[in-house]
Amino acid sequence: MNLHEYQGKEILASFGVRIQRGIVAHNANEAVAAAKELTAETGTGWHVIKAQVHAGGRGKGGGVKLAKNLQEVEEIAESIIGMNLVTPQTSKEGKKVHQVLIAEDVYYPGDSETSEFYMSVLLNRGTGRNMIMYSTEGGMDIEEVAEKTPHLIFTEEIDPAIGLMPFQARRVAFNLGLSGTAFKEMTKFVTALYTAYVESDSSLFEINPVLKTSDDKIMAVDAKVTIDDNALYRRKDYAEMRDLREENPIEVEAKAVGLNYVDLDGNVGCMVNGAGLAMATMDLIKQAGGEPANFLDVGGTADAKRVELAFRIILKDPNVKAILINIFGGIVRCDRVAQGIVDAYKNMGDSIQVPIIVRLQGTNAELAKEIIDNSGLEVHSVIEFQEAADKVQSVL
Repeated sequence: MNLHEYQGKEILASFGVRIQRGIVAHNANEAVAAAKELTAETGTGWHVIKAQVHAGGRGKGGGVKLAKNLQEVEEIAESIIGMNLVTPQTSKEGKKVHQVLIAEDVYYPGDSETSEFYMSVLLNRGTGRNMIMYSTEGGMDIEEVAEKTPHLIFTEEIDPAIGLMPFQARRVAFNLGLSGTAFKEMTKFVTALYTAYVESDSSLFEINPVLKTSDDKIMAVDAKVTIDDNALYRRKDYAEMRDLREENPIEVEAKAVGLNYVDLDGNVGCMVNGAGLAMATMDLIKQAGGEPANFLDVGGTADAKRVELAFRIILKDPNVKAILINIFGGIVRCDRVAQGIVDAYKNMGDSIQVPIIVRLQGTNAELAKEIIDNSGLEVHSVIEFQEAADKVQSVL
């Protein structure tokens, strides 16, 4: 589950991480009120207006601007709220901005003593350990830094049995070229950041930039946070932060009816039971010359109602030119799945206008094929993986 910047900063602050203070606003009037409140608290007269969407590169799309007075706060907030913000991480249509963060300006005019760093905490799946990745090149696209100057990227892997050790936090500060007060502040920052990552059940904390001010304070100026969905059952407070407006509406609908669905950019819809089989099915489609349009795991109960729901979800994608159903009958019998497919097809009538290929293997697979073949419906039944691949290729 992705969070907005202001939500990520709230979590960071709750674990003692120093952040760039800000107040979220949903319209221009709230933005002005927020700016006045920040001025009273911090004394700053300048404010940064940041669009709150689940995408990076907001500044490149005009979603981050500096306001030097209250009039500019109002004008900029009014221009950003409601816009479709297009960034390198959005579609060409962009994302609609529903709210902005009014943040204090932490960059002092003419100050050359500030430094920006990149820092993230994430899981290294290759080693099975959490990892802190950091660089002196803050404020830049980390992918570009990795490509052009890989020697400027450092990593620190943490043993899960003992957690982050003090010497590791000090090594981070040392590699960033810090000394004195800034060195001590960075070790505190790193320790608090890692604690926030672990205790919040996150899968990613990315801070770009981490700022060293001229008076040697270390703070998070931005925050990209992803919470592990599997941990939300024990973090109800974080679950309430979910902004469904930022998520794919088809995926939201699928989740609401208990289907594991991920939208992709292909032309062949997939209906499968089991994540491993789903991945293999997508490989099959690729080898057949198609592109998977989705990942959809219907789970262990592929009855008529569930199959119909899956059909309707898949067909919401106008790019789908065929549907491949690949079910292994282990817990659920293949003949029941086959009858469910037939019943769902009949219930939907003319809603299905694309070829459907069905591969059922496992318990009662032969009986299932008979049910499909004798249904009189435009459904192609196959047995082997290669048959399914050939049939996908023939209908595209």
